[in-house]
Amino acid sequence: MVAGLDSAVMSDKELQSAVRAALTKVIDPELRKPITELNMVESIDVGPGAEIHISILLTTAGCPKKTEITELVAKAATDVPGTGAVKVSLGVMNDEQRTELRKQLRGDAAEPVIPFAQPGSLTRVYAVASGKGGVGKSSVTVNLAAAMAARGLSVGLLDADIYGHSVPRMMGTDERPTQVESMILPPIAHDVKVISIAQFTQGNTPVVWRGPMLHRALQQFLADVYWGDLDILLLDLPPGTGDVAISIAQLVPSAEILVVTTPQLAAAEVAERAGAIALQTRQRVAGVVENMAGLVLPDGSTMQIFGEGGGQRVAESLSRVVGADVPLLGQVPLDPALVAAGDSGVPLVLSAPDSAAGKELQKIADSLSSRRRGLAGMSLGLDTARRG
Repeated sequence: MVAGLDSAVMSDKELQSAVRAALTKVIDPELRKPITELNMVESIDVGPGAEIHISILLTTAGCPKKTEITELVAKAATDVPGTGAVKVSLGVMNDEQRTELRKQLRGDAAEPVIPFAQPGSLTRVYAVASGKGGVGKSSVTVNLAAAMAARGLSVGLLDADIYGHSVPRMMGTDERPTQVESMILPPIAHDVKVISIAQFTQGNTPVVWRGPMLHRALQQFLADVYWGDLDILLLDLPPGTGDVAISIAQLVPSAEILVVTTPQLAAAEVAERAGAIALQTRQRVAGVVENMAGLVLPDGSTMQIFGEGGGQRVAESLSRVVGADVPLLGQVPLDPALVAAGDSGVPLVLSAPDSAAGKELQKIADSLSSRRRGLAGMSLGLDTARRG
């Protein structure tokens, strides 16, 4: 009765304006901006009985979020007092409209640039490194990303481990990126924008590339992907100090290195090399994370399966090497649930936030999220081995 009264009072033009105002609150799931701001609302027509017909323009015909967008638009319009039946039809932007959208989002530069390498960038970039494989670097990375996003930060995650990519599975997404002209829209999982070479290959096809192709792929991931205004970008690097680590230092000089190791001293020695690359690249070392730091038994005691002291040793060694304090940010205990979370695609910080490992990972995420830029952990170019 109230809706009928409202529709009798409101003119078609007023109802049309009210619906358009409601659509300003509909956020595109990929671009994270209002659909009205993106010029996706082609028309709003009012018919007999206050029937509403809304025409929406998608960026591409194969838009993976078309159903979600349709539902969001229909709900927003239906919630406007005085509306009758709501119908949403979908169209596709033409080439000119897509070009305008790209210019709106990325500017009109002839060549795409890496936003994180620009002097005014406020995005904190962390390159998560390890000396060897099998230390849980990717598990740490995805959990830090999910924890930071859960705190309301805008977070991106780039799977730079081209040969051993595992981030999409751990983040629970099998979506492929959407392309608008030369601009790539990354899938979003757990409120984190995710890009990986796995999203461009068929099945479990191996990537067999030499160094120059790796560099080009990383350059495209950083420049061609529309990341938006990120607070934090995490890069999951491959183990060691090879081509990818060098390319990241060249492409994003401001990236800070986060070293992941295990308590085992033999593993710590290898991890020190991964962090010591900061001497050559003049990057900051954000800190050290010790993973697999003991298994808590049912009786409350802890079994040190992989030994003790590795993380602290790496932190102390890197502090001497770079001439600045490199903190041990946390020690993440062994937890079978961490493995299960990686396989299920729901990071432990979301599936079991109150677990010992979940709490430690959240503590590390908080520490990295609140860090201020400064000289801490930055290579000062000093030869600490010289004697006066």
